[in-house]
Amino acid sequence: MRFQLELLKAEMLLDEAKIGSTLVVYGSARIPAPDMAEEALAASTTPERLAVIERLVAKSKYYDEARKLGQIAAGQAIMEDGMHQFVVCSGGGPSIMEAANRGAVEAGGETIGLNIVLLHEQAPNSYVTPHLAFQFHYFALRKMHFLLRARAVAVFPGGYGTFAEFFELLCLIQTGKMKPIPILLFGGAFWNKVVNFEALAEEGVINHADLSLFTQVETAEEAWTVIREFYELD
Repeated sequence: MRFQLELLKAEMLLDEAKIGSTLVVYGSARIPAPDMAEEALAASTTPERLAVIERLVAKSKYYDEARKLGQIAAGQAIMEDGMHQFVVCSGGGPSIMEAANRGAVEAGGETIGLNIVLLHEQAPNSYVTPHLAFQFHYFALRKMHFLLRARAVAVFPGGYGTFAEFFELLCLIQTGKMKPIPILLFGGAFWNKVVNFEALAEEGVINHADLSLFTQVETAEEAWTVIREFYELD
């Protein structure tokens, strides 16, 4: 019953809000906002920790890009058949997720947060539209709702959670279980360092054609151009 409730409740509320499709944003919960960089650095207690924080701070530019992407998507205010399209949807947490929700709110749009109950309590960030803030117990149901309405997905630098969502999405499209949609991979320097995509193809475990399932971008404007051209938006 709990499993069924998590599936149906979110579906009913999104229908009531006339959410036709979403722009899903995945990314780290640890990258600080640019205005929090100095505070993050000051909290470092050891040289080793400082080095880690410095690398996270260097990625704070992606907070700005996620925020801009949220602003662009919400600012378009695209409607089709009376339904809102490309509504920004994140995991509802801090950092990159917060940035995307924040940008959408700043552009006057509503924005979705699909939060998850974790060992350490995680509250939705303050930019999620209250009636579109969902709290999931099951990762499986949360994953389904990320993609049921997705017309595009932006993937920013992140850890295990980001990797899980990104590679599951690639697998769904690769195997024909989901129609191709724009997948925007932000941060080539990060992704090409932590994942050798070419090696996967060279080793034969994926096809070279599978490398075209996503597009590497650096800016929100680049990402929206890919989306606009894919769907032939005005």
